[in-house]
Amino acid sequence: MIEIVSHGVVDVVHIKYGKANVQDLEFCQEFLRCLEELRESDARALVLTGQGKIFSAGVDLKRVISGGAPYIREFLPVLSQLYETLFFYPKPVVSSINGHAVAGGCVLACLADYKVMALDEERIGVPELLVGVPFPMIAFEIMRFVCDPQHFEELLYGGATFPVESAYSLGLVNRLVEPERLLEYAIGVAEKMAALPAEAFALTKQQMRAPVLKRLREEGVEFDKAVIDCWASQKSLESIQEYVKHTLKK
Repeated sequence: MIEIVSHGVVDVVHIKYGKANVQDLEFCQEFLRCLEELRESDARALVLTGQGKIFSAGVDLKRVISGGAPYIREFLPVLSQLYETLFFYPKPVVSSINGHAVAGGCVLACLADYKVMALDEERIGVPELLVGVPFPMIAFEIMRFVCDPQHFEELLYGGATFPVESAYSLGLVNRLVEPERLLEYAIGVAEKMAALPAEAFALTKQQMRAPVLKRLREEGVEFDKAVIDCWASQKSLESIQEYVKHTLKK
């Protein structure tokens, strides 16, 4: 599910979960457990990457359909906890986006301090509104934090996925790199960030992301309650089922 490979001062987190690296309750719980262990690692930076041509396809919608409202009410808070933990992680985090990064996969990629994507035929984007569900508060704030303001409404309202060439102009990634050089390049970026004074880096990161934390603490509980209620509604479950039926390969 999660494989950690040490590269000196950098721990590479390989996501290996099924064919599409989908995010479900067990995945989030295991990832959170690994992150707690990595806090004590001698490595001073993390690199996140997927497998094959997929970084992550996002939330396991088939599991959402089968589990229904009870599963949703258990799963979404843990998903938000994972995103929040990684977004505010004190060590540098670099995304090595090896392939498709869709919906929650895009959010997972974008929460890093530096994002590198393979210059290939894969796509990136957040089609949540096309699925028929709103963003958990932390996911919404991550996308607002990383996306160029002039493209933010287009990105969320349109629900499109974009070719990698558009990822840079949208502000979703910092660099596009040839696939064969991707992981090496991402590790190199992480090594440079790891060389920065750890305490100063962590405080600077905290300052940069403080507005997100403020919004989460002031409005997160209220918004997330509404988000969970919306996901768990029969109307949303029917919309998710239609999306899966017409979009995802069986």
